[in-house]
Amino acid sequence: MTLLALDGLSKAYGAVVVADAQTWALGDGEALGVIGPNGAGKTSMFNLVTGTLRPDRGRIALGGEDVTAWSAARRCRAGIARSFQVPQPFGAMTVFENALVAATQGAGLPSREAETLCLDVLARTGLLKKANAPAGALPLLDRKRLELARALCARPRVLLLDEIAGGLTEPECVALVQTIRDVRATGVSIVWIEHVVHALLAVVDRLLLIDFGRVIADGEPKAIMASKQVRDIYLGTLADA
Repeated sequence: MTLLALDGLSKAYGAVVVADAQTWALGDGEALGVIGPNGAGKTSMFNLVTGTLRPDRGRIALGGEDVTAWSAARRCRAGIARSFQVPQPFGAMTVFENALVAATQGAGLPSREAETLCLDVLARTGLLKKANAPAGALPLLDRKRLELARALCARPRVLLLDEIAGGLTEPECVALVQTIRDVRATGVSIVWIEHVVHALLAVVDRLLLIDFGRVIADGEPKAIMASKQVRDIYLGTLADA
């Protein structure tokens, strides 16, 4: 079953096109990877899906319902949540308080249910022992985990991850990949933008290659990574090399 669908989604700032008639779909329970060079429009695509950026043309559907005109808050309540490439916790608040904001404001849960969910999510993301630590004092891996935890506390049906493995050491990356696999095992559908390709390939079923806001290729991960399009666009080699 299709859970999230983009149909002809377009957005431009004058001559700068960040989404060019994007059409793709995410199945229920599927994990989709997104690759492309810096400036390709990957994060703008997430902004369009979450509702913080409005398209010039096209349509976004969630569970078959047109959500194109919905606010970001309404989309979050409906099940679209995201992490950010640069972690953005409330630094003066504790880890638990950060999670609680997501559960109460993002998912709209009453306080007791929100607290129970937050404790469960912090345990699943390896942060329970740091629940009372100030978020601003966390090392990078834990800030990345908190980004993931906050998104999960919004109770997503679709989880959007934006370069969550960036800047991590190899052991940290392995630990994060396992956490994301565990999240996927709960039935959450995932769209993951990532430059750490080996981490991506350990999780996803399918890859999208995006360049200049356009979907260049969509298919089985190994086939996409072996394609001439990836060599020419993503890896930056010459077509006749």
